[in-house]
Amino acid sequence: MAAELHPRSGKLIALSNSNRTAQRNQPVQEFNHGLVLSREPLRDRDVFTVRIDKKVNSWSGSIEIGVTALDPAGLEFPSSATGLKGGSWIVSGCSVLKDGRSVLEEYGHDLDQLGEGDRVGIQRNGKGELHLWVNGQDCGMAASGLPSHLWAVVDLYGKCTQVTVVSCEPPPEMEGDEEEEVEDEIESTPAESIMADRNHDDRAGAIVLSAAGETEALMNGLVEVPEVSRTHNRPDKFPNNFEPDSVLTEHQLFDVFNNAIVSLYRSEDEGGEDLGVGGGGGSSDSLRGGTGSSGGGRGTGSDSGIGGVGAGGGSSSNSSPARSSSGPMGLGVAPGGMTTNDALLFHEKCGTLIKLSNNNKTAERRRPLDEFNNGVVMTNRPLRHNEMFEIRIDKLVDKWSGSIEIGVTTHNPNNLDYPATMTNLRSGTIMMSGCGILTNGKGTRREYCEFSLDELQEGDHIGLMRKASGALHFYINGIDQGVAASQTPGVVYGVVDLYGMAVKVTIVHNHNHSDRLRRNNAIMRALSPDVGRPRPALSVTPELDIPDRLLFHSNCGQKAAIISDGRTALRPHATDDFNHGVVLSNRPLHSNEVFQVRIDKMVDKWAGSIEIGVTTHNPAYLQLPSTMTNLRSGTWMMTGNGVMHNGTTILDEYGHNLDRLKAGDTVGVVRKEDGSLHFFVNGVPQGPAAWNVPASVYAVVDLYGQAAQATIMDDMADLPPLPDDSSEGPTAMSPGSPCSVSGVTAANDLRFHQLHGTNAVITNGGRTALRQNCRSEFNDAIVISNRCLRDGELFEIVIQKMVDRWSGSIEAGVTAIRPEELEFPNTMTDIDYDTWMLSGTAIMQDGNTMRNNYGCDLDSLTTGSRIGMMRTASGDLHYFINGVDQGVACTGLPPEVFAVVDLYGQCVQVAITSSSGPLDNSLCTSNITEKSFPIHSPVAGVAHRLHSKHGKNVVLLGDGCQALRVGGYAHGIVFSAKELKTDEVFEVKINKVDERWSGSLHVGLTTLQPPDLPSCPLSGLSPSLTQLRSKVTWVLAGSEVRRNGVLQRQNYGCSLDRLMVGNRVGVKRCSDDTMHILIDGEDMGPAATAVAKNVYAVFDLYGKVTTVSIVSSTLVEDAESVKAPSLSSDSCSEVEEDSTPVRECENGPPLVPTVMTFLENHGKNIQLSNQNLTAARVSSYNQGLLVTAQALPRQQLFQFQIDRLNPSWTSSLSLGVIGHSPDRLNFPSTACCLKRSVWLLQRDSVFHNSLKICENYGPNLDTCPEGTVLGLLVDSSGCLHLYVNGMDQGVAAQDIPSPCYALIDLYGQCEQVTIVANYVPVVGGEREDMRCQGDMEKADMVDGIKESVCWTPPPEVNPNKTCEYQALCSRFKDLLTLPDGYFNEDAKYNLCYCESCHKLRGDEAYYKRGEPPRDYALPFGWCRFALRIKTHCEVSNAFKKWHIAYHGTSVGSLRRSLDHNQLLSAESSSIFSSSPLKIEGHGSYGEPEENSAPEREIPRVQLSPTMRYSGLEVFAPKVQFRDPRSLRCHQAQVGFQVCVRPGSYKVGPTSLGISEPLDPRFSNAEIEWITKEKGGTLLYGLLIRVE
Repeated sequence: MAAELHPRSGKLIALSNSNRTAQRNQPVQEFNHGLVLSREPLRDRDVFTVRIDKKVNSWSGSIEIGVTALDPAGLEFPSSATGLKGGSWIVSGCSVLKDGRSVLEEYGHDLDQLGEGDRVGIQRNGKGELHLWVNGQDCGMAASGLPSHLWAVVDLYGKCTQVTVVSCEPPPEMEGDEEEEVEDEIESTPAESIMADRNHDDRAGAIVLSAAGETEALMNGLVEVPEVSRTHNRPDKFPNNFEPDSVLTEHQLFDVFNNAIVSLYRSEDEGGEDLGVGGGGGSSDSLRGGTGSSGGGRGTGSDSGIGGVGAGGGSSSNSSPARSSSGPMGLGVAPGGMTTNDALLFHEKCGTLIKLSNNNKTAERRRPLDEFNNGVVMTNRPLRHNEMFEIRIDKLVDKWSGSIEIGVTTHNPNNLDYPATMTNLRSGTIMMSGCGILTNGKGTRREYCEFSLDELQEGDHIGLMRKASGALHFYINGIDQGVAASQTPGVVYGVVDLYGMAVKVTIVHNHNHSDRLRRNNAIMRALSPDVGRPRPALSVTPELDIPDRLLFHSNCGQKAAIISDGRTALRPHATDDFNHGVVLSNRPLHSNEVFQVRIDKMVDKWAGSIEIGVTTHNPAYLQLPSTMTNLRSGTWMMTGNGVMHNGTTILDEYGHNLDRLKAGDTVGVVRKEDGSLHFFVNGVPQGPAAWNVPASVYAVVDLYGQAAQATIMDDMADLPPLPDDSSEGPTAMSPGSPCSVSGVTAANDLRFHQLHGTNAVITNGGRTALRQNCRSEFNDAIVISNRCLRDGELFEIVIQKMVDRWSGSIEAGVTAIRPEELEFPNTMTDIDYDTWMLSGTAIMQDGNTMRNNYGCDLDSLTTGSRIGMMRTASGDLHYFINGVDQGVACTGLPPEVFAVVDLYGQCVQVAITSSSGPLDNSLCTSNITEKSFPIHSPVAGVAHRLHSKHGKNVVLLGDGCQALRVGGYAHGIVFSAKELKTDEVFEVKINKVDERWSGSLHVGLTTLQPPDLPSCPLSGLSPSLTQLRSKVTWVLAGSEVRRNGVLQRQNYGCSLDRLMVGNRVGVKRCSDDTMHILIDGEDMGPAATAVAKNVYAVFDLYGKVTTVSIVSSTLVEDAESVKAPSLSSDSCSEVEEDSTPVRECENGPPLVPTVMTFLENHGKNIQLSNQNLTAARVSSYNQGLLVTAQALPRQQLFQFQIDRLNPSWTSSLSLGVIGHSPDRLNFPSTACCLKRSVWLLQRDSVFHNSLKICENYGPNLDTCPEGTVLGLLVDSSGCLHLYVNGMDQGVAAQDIPSPCYALIDLYGQCEQVTIVANYVPVVGGEREDMRCQGDMEKADMVDGIKESVCWTPPPEVNPNKTCEYQALCSRFKDLLTLPDGYFNEDAKYNLCYCESCHKLRGDEAYYKRGEPPRDYALPFGWCRFALRIKTHCEVSNAFKKWHIAYHGTSVGSLRRSLDHNQLLSAESSSIFSSSPLKIEGHGSYGEPEENSAPEREIPRVQLSPTMRYSGLEVFAPKVQFRDPRSLRCHQAQVGFQVCVRPGSYKVGPTSLGISEPLDPRFSNAEIEWITKEKGGTLLYGLLIRVE
């Protein structure tokens, strides 16, 4: 058979290499549709083998393989192999599925754990059995009874993305020959019953001898057992004969003795008189050395451990058929006549939500996150006297209260009508629930035992036994809890209720092995007192250089492994299991000998971490528990920061908490000569922990929870002496610490700190940091500097290694958190306080993006690139890329910050460069002075000044007389400090240019008020002046004059691109409302007309112009202008409207904002952090009241940001003011319970002393999304104002007393807020023309959003991301089944105009649009879905001169309107039209259709500038629909928002004869527009309104 794949495959598969290699496309985006089949059916005994070439870590699950009877030529490929039916057997993980249903669990090798390069094959042998092969090893029979005509199936699922077929041929004949020899030898051995079987890794056998025969053979040295590998629990093979001179290892001797003794016990327990017993199939939890196991490891069908009698015993169900001569398919008969099929299993009849698997040994509750009961299962037969019924908890969910319940009942499961929960049964039932006993549903013992079933974890065992005396006992993890009921009926069934948290359990059949092994140990010691000591005659290991070297013993926990010649222990699957990681030393500790290990690797999935201690138990004989603290004898352990002896805590607060250790930390233990026990953490002695510890103790380490790997440290001699041996204090660093910076000179002492992320490693004396396992781990590799940075000091690193595997790369920044206090997260951007990071091009503070498009992109750096960070003396953060300053990243940094680097994604290794240290030429404030850039004295008069608000790359010098761009070519916008007076010239001189850049200075006038900008220079200011559109701006760029980016004039004056150093450029607004530009004093004439009165001069230091200085002065002496710009001296127009509150005197003292923090007295569920600037509700939904510690000054805006919302709750925060001191306030559960001198804003209402005084005020606070900034201000008149994202919502309440305190209630969804630090004192009211909306210009917008075909939209045009009304309208739109191609793919253009959303955006009711401008109303109450602009439509600059109108239509007309990209007439089923005009042939909306008459009528389409008219039901009829989510009925209307070309329509009165006004802005005489021109309208948006 050709080793090729069939050309037909899953839809994401690409075949290559002559159809031998398959690759799944889009492996990071898609995880399935990767099915491939063999080209031809399999021949018997052929192993179809593939090699795993590539894997990714994006998904769970991996390769799946199997066979199917379906012909690939006609197969409709499912998304995954488990979807194949019609005779398909698939191995998935470690389970076998037939036609999608599990038939065998715990089979073979776990395919999910295979790595790149591993090989996996599938085989059907001549007997119709399915076998899995992994790396050349047969995993045994997976299924039987397979048909002959089968194709191999491989599913490139989850992590597996590419495989190659390597062979399709029978396995080597040698294995078959060996197997036949073994079988022949077995058949020829009548004295002993020897059974062999395949386990999931190799062909290992377990020998079962008669007790007498084995003992005699062993004592005479007649048995040979080869050396046992450390990674296996039993030998690979057993020989066919026993040589008298064979040498046994200690562990092998123990194994064989153990088998013999267990066989003897089994024969005694089962009443057998013959000692020749067969080994029943062992469960997955079988003991080391094959105790009670035939080696199969799965034991399906024979888990009761009952073997047959006589020669041959009884084979496991997984045995080869050739070995089943004693009974059909291995069903041996016990002496009592009971077959192995009488094993204790779950009954097939069970609760309605139960799914049984694993041959009815495993029960699982379906839909565990939706249902918590109906999970009752019972045993398939009654329990025998003294028979243990034990289960293991496999899976829990953290959602419900209550958990598993277990007990007995007299009810036969065949006749029982199963209740929802077993405690509902009122007869014949005894159940353990929690820690009590319930009899017939009623509590009979409240505190039965110290363990509660509700507190058990996955992996814990629960058992019960009815004694012959009638007493019922329960067992927790093998520990008898005593008598629960004294007179239990004779015939009872075991019952388990998978209730609440409990989801999955499995019956455990080796419950007696631990007790028997303890008896075995005593017998072993009696038979062979020298077994525990090494003897030269038995040694098979060459002598080590250090004969007495401490190593880990090879006998370790079930989930642990020993590597590196016994020096390293690990849990290979640490992310799947948290326990069974116990390891012990290979010999007892000497007195005063320190046993110390270093934590090599940790995982962040579990709670708890490494535990260390000593035990008197010899590891060779110890049945290792799941965790060492479960051992109840001879054991002392340090766990967390306490000490436990025999499972009981003896010291609560002992030393350093082991749960807080990181990779690289060390822990140690020593028993001194006086019998005292001491522990070490990072080399620091923690003091005596216990006394009178026996002399012969073994060291023990429990790799529990987060601890995944540890290595024994050999440099114990360097440990500091114990306190009573030295007068010096303990050293601070473990000798095994990965980085020691001692001896480094202070001149260049910057290093990486010894504390770091889990996956980071520090080398090269602290100068190099790398991420280990870089191809399997992409985060958890944060490193930090060893000390805080000095002012002007550069911390620079060079990227030394990268991998082309992940997305994202290095992140760098600073933090004020000391390394000792930092709990290293996955990535540094997860830290939510005192941290500033650059990630890609985004500057992030405390995990939130402050600004995008910073001057450099860290994701684009390559190997060899250098990155530097520096904090200037003024608190600014600068980044340097390859030595080039990228400008100010952020300001206001605290004095002491540490450099921090996150080796994320592609970046693997960095090193500190020699350039790190003080930087003489760095851009710190102390270095940039007037001496650096001389400022020439301006002309006579008082010099102009630049405003303190400016672009992010600008630095102002000389009291605001000079501007310098410090990085990049953009972000250099500066404003005049005050509005320009009429005919006042504002002029600058070019001082410096950089010829590397193209472009030059831009100059103009703007209505944008700089005082309205945030005080932080990292605002949303546009990169260049031509993109500044948040207010009307006129700008000259080169020789082109633009208004808000729209070209107005070309070839104006002298091109600014020709300016050089020394040229002067000025701007003025003349009395005729024109803008004039002056170059070197020469007026270039009017550049723009109709310029607003209140404008600021604006310049853009763009391209080659990097430095300018002011050379003009004010026309009139103004004392204020000589002051440096400040928050308090920002000026506006001298002429204010009467309605505007009076500003404070400009010549008065400056207003210094009060720093606001939260008061320590608050609601009981509140936790403060970040210097009391951040408040979080840590539990429940209420008790979240906060007040400010300082009184709220008049005219100062107090703002805070919503950091976190929890959608699990309803409602959200409320805020307001309280008129009395809160220091002794007794906080109620919610703010609405406060009834004295309180003004509260809740939802969209205002309350005073819990009484509503105003409705429909501002947006609904319940709909504010994360990131919303809310503010409170009490003006000089005592009126309370609410601000939403900087927009004043008007007066909420009057007569607010002074002093008053800001009040916030973190209720419901709102869980965390942070006070916004950049306090902006509000010194006057906000005029209507001063409002700004992000980066949007309202005069040139369509409903507050820019044209998608013309320029980029604002960052956030729809701030309410959780609007339920918009979601409801969207669901209705989905019901219309309109093609997605008609709609704009970018959802940011979809706008909701519900009351909350438009108030959050600060929308005005009316806007102007087009040339000449014409009013239109926003469609309040509707939701708009942006349509895709057709390419043939007019999208030039002239398009923006069109007007906006609305058209109501019916649901039935939507599709045809969209198909034709035009509005329909009445004849085309549009309700919204009037009488058509008849015309000749041409001028219609489209070409005449085939077979149409030569003459046709052009419809007259009616429009309106307001939806109050177009949305009338006569135009937009209502339709009823049922919401698919809530199943409630609603009524909906639809319409279009359209762009109309000026002059293509006629304005007229309403055609409906309505007399009452519909819209206050539009009279009924001009509310209806009529158009009939082809191409005169353009569909812009679909409008939907739902009632």
